[in-house]
Amino acid sequence: MPVVVIIGSQWGDEGKGKITDFLAERADMVIRYQGGNNAGHTVVVGEKEFKLHLIPSGILYPGTTCVIGNGVVIDPEVLIQELDYLEKQDISTENLKISSRAHLIMPYHIRLDELEEERKGANKIGTTRRGIGPAYMDKAARVGIRLVDLLDEEEFAAVLKRNLEEKNYLLRRVYDVDGYDFDEVFQRYQGYLPKLKKHIMDTSVIIHDFIRAKKNVLFEGAQGTLLDMDHGTYPFVTSSHPLAGAACIGAGVGPTEINKTIGVVKAYTTRVGEGPFPTELLDATGELMRKRGFEFGTTTGRPRRCGWLDAVILRYAARVNGLNSIALTKLDILDGMEKIKICVAYDYKGQILNDFPASLKVLAQCKPVYEEMDGWMEDTTRIRDYANLPEKTRKYIERIAEIINVDTAIIAVGPKREQTIIRDSIF
Repeated sequence: MPVVVIIGSQWGDEGKGKITDFLAERADMVIRYQGGNNAGHTVVVGEKEFKLHLIPSGILYPGTTCVIGNGVVIDPEVLIQELDYLEKQDISTENLKISSRAHLIMPYHIRLDELEEERKGANKIGTTRRGIGPAYMDKAARVGIRLVDLLDEEEFAAVLKRNLEEKNYLLRRVYDVDGYDFDEVFQRYQGYLPKLKKHIMDTSVIIHDFIRAKKNVLFEGAQGTLLDMDHGTYPFVTSSHPLAGAACIGAGVGPTEINKTIGVVKAYTTRVGEGPFPTELLDATGELMRKRGFEFGTTTGRPRRCGWLDAVILRYAARVNGLNSIALTKLDILDGMEKIKICVAYDYKGQILNDFPASLKVLAQCKPVYEEMDGWMEDTTRIRDYANLPEKTRKYIERIAEIINVDTAIIAVGPKREQTIIRDSIF
C-alpha cells in the first residue's frame, strides 16, 4: 500500500488540511513531521469547521492513527488546548501518538521570538511569534528539551535549571527584561504530563510497523516549499524543512519507504509575512482573491498577500520535492474572472529566467512574464466530475500541468470534503 507525502508547493496556506483530510478517509495513519503551532489547517466537514495547528487532520476519522513526529516542536499548552477543543467537538483523540524525541517549546522561546522581532523593526522576518525559531535554535545548539526529558522529573529539572540560567542571563543583560522562575516553569510543565503522558512514545517504531504491515500511510507537511530553511526564500522562511525529503528525518523512516509525493497547489499564489513576491497584486483583483478565498492566516489571522499563479515556483517545487502529481485547490475562487494569468518566467533586467533564483535581491527585481488565458465565467463549486468542468477551466488545469510537467490528480472546487474532483487515485 502507498506511503504518501503531501507538501505545500508555494509559500504555505495551499489547502493541505483539506487534501489531507480528504485522503485520510482511506489512510490508516497520518503523520505530521515538522513545524509547530506556527502552522494551521482549516478543515470543513459538513457545516462544521475545524482549525488545527499541531494535530494531523486525520484525527477527524476515528479509525485513523495520528502521529506528531520527532521533527515537530511542541508547545504543550497549545497541544492540550487543541486536544480539549477536539474532545468538546466529540472528536476522539485516543489514536494520537506523540514522539518522545520531539522538542518542547518553552516560555523563554516565545519571549525571545517576540523580543527579537521587535528589535529588528523594519527588518523583521514576520514570524508568528510562537517561539518556533528559538526552539529549533536550541535543538541545533544541543540544549533543547525533549518530551522524553519531561517524562523524567529529575532529568527535566536538571536541563531546565541549566537552560534558565543561560536564558535569564540573556533576557536580563541583552534585552533588559525579567527572566523566568525555575519553580513556576517546572511546575507548569509537570502539570501538562497527566494529559499528555499516555500519548508519548517512540513513534518511529509504530510508523515502521504500519509500513511493514502494508498500511496506507500519509505524511502531512506544514508550511510550503518556499518557506524551507535551505530551499525557500531565505531568510524569510520557517525554521524547519517543509520539503518532502524532511518527512524521513522528521518521522524516523528511510527514504526508500516513500512511494508518492503530492504537491498541493493553490490556483493562485499567496504568502504571509515579509519578502519579495513577483506576482503579487496590489489592486482590486488581489483584494477580490483575498475576500473570495478568505485569505487570512489560520494561526495568526493576518491577511495574506495575493497574486496570480506563479509556475516558476511550481517548477521549482516539483524538482526539489520530486512531485508525482499535484492537488489543485481553491479553483472556484477564479470563477467569474474574465481573464486569468499564469506567470511562466521572470524578466530580470531584460534577462528571461525560467528557474527560481536563490538571491532575494534578484527575486525582488524580477518581473513576471505572464501568459493570459480566458476565464470560464461559470460556477464550478457543484461539479464533481472532471469532464463536466467548463472547457476553459480544463484548459487552465492542463496548461499548468504542461508548464510544470506534473499531472493534476485532485482538484478542489470548495472547502468541503465533497467539493473534490479525483482524476487519479492516491490510495
